[in-house]
Amino acid sequence: MTLILSFLAAIGRGALGACRALGAVALFALAGVSHVVRPPFYPRLVLRAFLEIGYFSLPVVSLTAVFTGMVLALQSYSGFSRFGAESAIANVVVLSITRELGPVLAGLMVAGRIGAAFAAEIGTMRVTDQIDALTTLSTNPMKYLVAPRLLAGTIAMPLLVVVADILGVMGGWLVGTTQLNFTSITYLTSTLNFVQPEDVLSGLVKAAVFGFVITLMGCYHGYNSRGGAQGVGAATTSAVVASSILILALDYVLTAMFFG
Repeated sequence: MTLILSFLAAIGRGALGACRALGAVALFALAGVSHVVRPPFYPRLVLRAFLEIGYFSLPVVSLTAVFTGMVLALQSYSGFSRFGAESAIANVVVLSITRELGPVLAGLMVAGRIGAAFAAEIGTMRVTDQIDALTTLSTNPMKYLVAPRLLAGTIAMPLLVVVADILGVMGGWLVGTTQLNFTSITYLTSTLNFVQPEDVLSGLVKAAVFGFVITLMGCYHGYNSRGGAQGVGAATTSAVVASSILILALDYVLTAMFFG
């Protein structure tokens, strides 16, 4: 009996801890969003975060998208050739890239780069008392550190995904025309005729949500880090892991909403 009670108590403690963490993140997100829409505003900080998230993430996102499109075309050909359906390769590539692989892979790449960077930067400011110094100087840390990053992440990620979609389709086109005996006109015509606006739009909505989640997790874990350098390292790891898991979970939820 004691063993059963101990097991149930452990489950209860885990559930309460999860609810506590979820509530803390929700309150942090509400505070950050409220400061996005209330003055004073810091456009220079928004631009700086936008460049860090968008412009400096272009190389890794572009390479990921190109090689994903190329691999997807090869794998589709190896499967569809068994059924004589090679003509559907262009359709599969553009649909997979715009709906799923573009936003998800771009989100995971940005989470590994930006989520970790934000958590480390803000976490270092926390453990060295720089955030307390901002409060002493009558500057709201949420408005100065968190709100510009949330806004920039929500705007920059859809733009990154537009680039990823284009390059992913180009990767499929490159393999299709050089290795799979497609003509350029045939491949591009099939792609343009098959893709629908809602396919691209759903991917861009996912990208905006993922951008908000990535910056939120990076800022939250950095803002609440404790314990010196070890705490900053733990916050950085937690930010990347939490962002990656939430991206995959929210991808399912949003896909069910759009296409379920």
